[in-house]
Amino acid sequence: MTAKERVHAALRREPVDRIPIFMWYHPVTVRRLEGDLGIPPGRLSEVLSDDVRQAWVGNNHAMEGITHEREGESHTDCWGIEWVKVGPFNQIRRSPLEVADEASLRGYEYPYACVAELLSAMEPLSPLTRDYFIGCDISPCLFEMVCRVRGMEQAILDLAARRDLAATMLSETAAFQRHLAAEACSRFALDWLWTGDDVAGQQAMLMHPRVWREMVRPHLESIVQIGKRNGLWVAYHCCGALLPIIPDLVEIGVDVLNPIQSNCPGMDAARLKAEFGAHLSFMGGVDTQHLLPHASASDVFRETRRLIELMTCDGGGYILAASHTVPPETPRENIFALYRAAGVSEEEILDRAADVRERERKSAGESMET
Repeated sequence: MTAKERVHAALRREPVDRIPIFMWYHPVTVRRLEGDLGIPPGRLSEVLSDDVRQAWVGNNHAMEGITHEREGESHTDCWGIEWVKVGPFNQIRRSPLEVADEASLRGYEYPYACVAELLSAMEPLSPLTRDYFIGCDISPCLFEMVCRVRGMEQAILDLAARRDLAATMLSETAAFQRHLAAEACSRFALDWLWTGDDVAGQQAMLMHPRVWREMVRPHLESIVQIGKRNGLWVAYHCCGALLPIIPDLVEIGVDVLNPIQSNCPGMDAARLKAEFGAHLSFMGGVDTQHLLPHASASDVFRETRRLIELMTCDGGGYILAASHTVPPETPRENIFALYRAAGVSEEEILDRAADVRERERKSAGESMET
């Protein structure tokens, strides 16, 4: 099966040759694996047989898609958010509306003029559409996006004390996200629309579920429906303990939930599969806090096999992924054990790395001759 066929079949609960895979790695982990395998930057997903190819076109591109070489380097994105490199990631140094007056808050303009630039991140994926499952990530979509432009503390206070203002900002945010999603769906051959909004913490929701249903759900549904009208699967990412709103996600048409942080209350993978597996597919669940970085390779293999069997007990509806980015301290043998549990052997990975090196060598030789 091609990667595209494999993911579509798994989401339809049809037989697959192996479980589909979509892994995220800490940037330091990526560089280490590329060095270990002797491959050039940007080829790790190919070598590891990941089935999904996806690009950020929303504000997550500013956080993860723009890289700086030196600590403390910064940039300001088209939302007016200032980012600074802290360790391997960009962190928000200044939110444009954190100390704004009400006129400035209500007059804030989303970056419609930058949509073409944002969507250009999808262009490198165009040659891959025949063989790979292609995703477009427009996250963060709603409350999390408001937090970035307003500052999290102010955004939460607005929900509690300035409900009309919070409603206006969420409405304007949703309008921009719908435009971005519609443009992405019209311009690119997609397989799913990836949405996301971190509205939960490690122990509970960041807001009462009733508030989420009143203030956020209608806007999220309007975004989800753009994907559905275009015949796409719709995935939703939210870290943390979001159990209270999972039935709502099913109702509004979400197809895939990520990342399944089983250490959070209510998010046990077995429980989620039992309660929602008939209507919702899942992606994630491999623990990155204890199992991957600290357990033995045999433990990683055994627990990953157990997770796959559990999450495919109805014949499918699962994409193998970690519960977060795979941290730098994860031993290489543990990563290989995870892939082996999914049906991808270390020998296959090393052979593909050798193929990539050989193609790079030939390409370099041809360039020198011309």
